[in-house]
Amino acid sequence: MRVPDWPIHTETSLDYLRQVLESPQWGGFHPMVGEFEERFARYQQCAHGIAMMNGTVTLETALQAADIGCGDEVIVPSISFVSTATSVSRVGATPVFVDIEPYSFNMDPASVQQALSPKTKAMIIVHFGGPFADMDRLLAIAEARGLTVIEDAAHAHGSEWRGRRAGTLGHAASFSFQNSKVLTAGEGGMVTLNDPQYAGRIRSIANQGRLPGHSFFAHFELGSNLRISALQVAVLMAQLDQLDAQIEQRTRNAALLLDALKDVPGIHWQDVPEAVNRNCWYLVLGRVDAQALGASRDAFCQALGHEGIPVTPFYPHALFQNPLYQQIPCRVMDAPNALACVKDAFWMPHRVLLGDDATTLQIADAIQRAVARARTAHPVMA
Repeated sequence: MRVPDWPIHTETSLDYLRQVLESPQWGGFHPMVGEFEERFARYQQCAHGIAMMNGTVTLETALQAADIGCGDEVIVPSISFVSTATSVSRVGATPVFVDIEPYSFNMDPASVQQALSPKTKAMIIVHFGGPFADMDRLLAIAEARGLTVIEDAAHAHGSEWRGRRAGTLGHAASFSFQNSKVLTAGEGGMVTLNDPQYAGRIRSIANQGRLPGHSFFAHFELGSNLRISALQVAVLMAQLDQLDAQIEQRTRNAALLLDALKDVPGIHWQDVPEAVNRNCWYLVLGRVDAQALGASRDAFCQALGHEGIPVTPFYPHALFQNPLYQQIPCRVMDAPNALACVKDAFWMPHRVLLGDDATTLQIADAIQRAVARARTAHPVMA
């Protein structure tokens, strides 16, 4: 089974890199950095983009620039990568962990409503796997309480909610360009947004507290050097050139794959709201009903690996179950859906959708063989 590799580089990548290598500036002040910021912000339908070294510091900086800190609470989902929560802790605020919806894997608005307190100042909305969370309901809650909304769009480059992209719905959106992402330079991050004052604070914090028009040695914010390098941006420029074509290819192949698997009982693939009119398909997500499938999630994942299909049996625990959050302040809402997903959910990376039609159908056949193998090797009795 030959699943496409990732990342994918092209000759254009080498051309952009050569431009940087042959220049006297390899760091964050190369003109290409500003060009990429403008291109990616425009791609996300936003007025401003601030590139940084990774998608963790983008979240932290967006919170700091919104004056969120000690004494404040920030609502976050119980299922996400740890930086969604640690960004809150690192600015001195308290993460409040809420449940996810059972099959969208995204933040549950009902749980958010229950989590509100007089200390709630913001929410970080993760678009998990590529599709947006329920922005209609979540934004209504935020607007009623005057909350800052930061979209954690690390999985959602180019995805859309009713034709709008991340950064145009919340106050800001944070992106990651880490190695697995659909737009990658190995590492890197970006904040996109439309508010010029908010953007100016974020840029200042990421650039040692400097302000435009002032001395290089004058610092006005408590900032740090969070700048991305021009070498990373050179790779990202080439990646952005091919992003739309790759999203279209993954979208076609996802439809082909899921149609070929529609008669397999016991796998509930990710629910995607109708309002999501474009999905970048960062992950192919599902949950296993062991009784209906005839095998457990773990047996199924083991069989997928035997077939050569890359698969991850979800996160090993909810965010609040990390040892870290047994030691530092947080607040935890009941999260039965998150805890259930830890036991029965899985994902395949987006590279399984980057082949041609024949490869996609071969992957579908391999998944069906994996189901049969799991049932035979590790049957679940009714």
